Parts: sequence; structure tokens; C-alpha cells
Amino acid sequence: MTDAMTADLAGRPIRVGLDVGGTKIDAVAVDPSGDIIARRRRPTGWGEDAVVASIVDVITDLAVDGGFASTAVGTVGVGIPGLVDADTGRVLHAVNLGVESLDLSERASAIVGAPVRVENDVKAAALGAAALRGIEGSMAYLNLGTGVAAGIVVDGAIWRGSRGTAGEVGHLSVDPNGRVCGCGQRGCIETFCGGGALARAWGRPGALPVRDILDAAESGDPTATALRADLFHGAAAAVRALVLSADVERVIIGGGLTALGDRLFTGIRGALRTGAEASPFMRSLQLDDRIELLPDGSPAAAFGAAIVGATTPSKEIVPHG
Repeated sequence: MTDAMTADLAGRPIRVGLDVGGTKIDAVAVDPSGDIIARRRRPTGWGEDAVVASIVDVITDLAVDGGFASTAVGTVGVGIPGLVDADTGRVLHAVNLGVESLDLSERASAIVGAPVRVENDVKAAALGAAALRGIEGSMAYLNLGTGVAAGIVVDGAIWRGSRGTAGEVGHLSVDPNGRVCGCGQRGCIETFCGGGALARAWGRPGALPVRDILDAAESGDPTATALRADLFHGAAAAVRALVLSADVERVIIGGGLTALGDRLFTGIRGALRTGAEASPFMRSLQLDDRIELLPDGSPAAAFGAAIVGATTPSKEIVPHG
């Protein structure tokens, strides 16, 4: 999974990983062989104190479900949205959680009694996807959800770039005359294939607006047909950007929109093929064969967080040779 794993802490073999989202926490307990022995989901609290309490409570729930004592937990990893300082475990501007500034690692570890490491949720999911899929070498994880983000993993480790933004293709502008993005630019990839942007452009009530768009497009609705084309076009643009900029071997697509299943996957592959028709160079890259879709409900994000928790920080690794 990664080259640098901590040893069991004085006989505490269980690794816990938590994917903290705006509405729920998905948590797993992993045994020393790498198998998930318990999984639990529960609502996420709102505000800094409630987020910490939710994390502590779900670890207790996992112990009950997995039949192990809480004192058997050796490491905890947390994937969380917002700006994350992975070295200090501080989270900033996680607006969907009501968190402005939270020293999550320090506060949670003091209660749990085990080291807690914190990582951006998409980067953690990228690590988990690579591990669960057994991918060696390089890959990108493209998260299609309310927004669009990506993480890159090379040889089992997150590749951050010089300022931590490697793979952040959601705010790459591909149409200067396109819709205004929340970042202030026009025509960002996220405005084409982000679930939030599509829902706003659709403008009709519904619990699952992107699914409603696909259903309406199949019935011939012209607005839905145009938005469906945007979805596939934007996701294909993200795949092209990831491969052309980092030359990753695989792009694994995850996030909430994977609930659309084959309709999403087939549409993105079709857009990639159409985009390559006029270019022998693009056809040679075979982008449509380099993507795959995570199954809906995959534990990749929580599993990746468990890996994060058990990974020794790079500044503590002594190089050899």
C-alpha cells in the first residue's frame, strides 16, 4: 500500500479510517492483514466540537461492530474536506462542516488515545482507490460529486506538487465564455460536470438532480440533453487534463455521481472517443481504455484514510542508500 507504515503500537493492531463528509462519516476498521473487519456510517456533527465528537463516537461504534476493544486501535486516519495541513493535522475552511479552524489531529488524538493523522478527503480517497484496485505505478482519482477534484498517487504515495494542488483540475477553465464558477472564473471543468453546477443550471426541484437530468435527456428534453452533454464533456476534459499533465496510467472515477453507474461511464468513454476522432495523437493515448469507475458505495475514501493514519510522515523517514 505505502512504503512507510508504522509498526503496531504496543499490541494495538487495529487501524481506523474515517471519511468525514458534509452529511455523514463513513468509517472502517482494518486489521493487520489489510482486511476491513467493520464498517459504520453515521451523521456528521455541525461545528468544530461536534465534528470531533462524531469522530470519537464512530470509533466507539466500530469497536462494538468489530468485536475489539477501543484500546486496540493503534492509528486513526481522517479524510476531510477543506484546506488540510497534513503535517499539523489542522483543518481550515471546511464550510460544509461549519469548521473555520480546527486542530483536529491534536484534539481527536487526546480523546482517542492514539495518533490521528488528517488528510484532504479526495487525496485520501485516491490512496484508498489505488490500494483497493492493486494499482502500482501512477494513477489519478477523479472525484465527481457536488464539486470536482482529483488526487494523484505515484508508487503508493500521494503526489502533492510544490504547493499541494497537483491534480486539482476542477478549476481549470476550458471555456472562457462558459458559466461562472464559484472560484470566480468562467467555464471551469467543475461548471460542466460538478453536481452542484448542473443542479443550478437545471433549476428544477428534485432529490437527485443529475439523475433527473439523465432521465429527462433520455425522454428528449432539450435542456437536459444539453446538460447531459456538458456532464460528459466536462468529465472527459478532466480525464484528458490529468493524463496529459501527469501521464498517469489509470484514472479512477469516484464520488457521488458514480451512483449513475454505466450511464456515466459510457457517456464519458463516448466523449473521450469523440474528442479523439480528429487527432491521431489523442487516439494513440487510448484514454477511453484508461478509465474505470469505482462501484457505488466503495469504501475507498475511508480505507485510504486508514492508510494515511498508519503512514509515517515523510519528515520522519530516514533515507537509505
